[in-house]
Amino acid sequence: MKYLCLAWEAEETFAALSQEEWTALRSETLDYVQALRASGHLLHTEPLQSARTASTLRVRHGHLSVTDGPFAETKEQLGGFFLIEARDLNEAIQIAAKWPGARYGDIEVRPVEAGLPQESRY
Repeated sequence: MKYLCLAWEAEETFAALSQEEWTALRSETLDYVQALRASGHLLHTEPLQSARTASTLRVRHGHLSVTDGPFAETKEQLGGFFLIEARDLNEAIQIAAKWPGARYGDIEVRPVEAGLPQESRY
């Protein structure tokens, strides 16, 4: 089964890391990405730019509204994602728990729906 793992991070936490700490964390993350690829668990991963570069849009009653930044003011922002293949939720959680950034933020693990259900979205 596929699971999308969303890395929620406080930008200031990462900005406060020394260059040495950042280099070590980056290296550890890249090593883990390689290990997940080698094991067949990792399907895709990408970092995201700062939420300050985001635009949020809404279409209501046929009118488009666009605002800068994320929808809600929040301390944490979506910093990136990794899509994994796991036997079940427990294995997905175990894989996500080893993501190095989990020591600094949160990882949301969510099962991927196989298709858009006909009867109801949720």
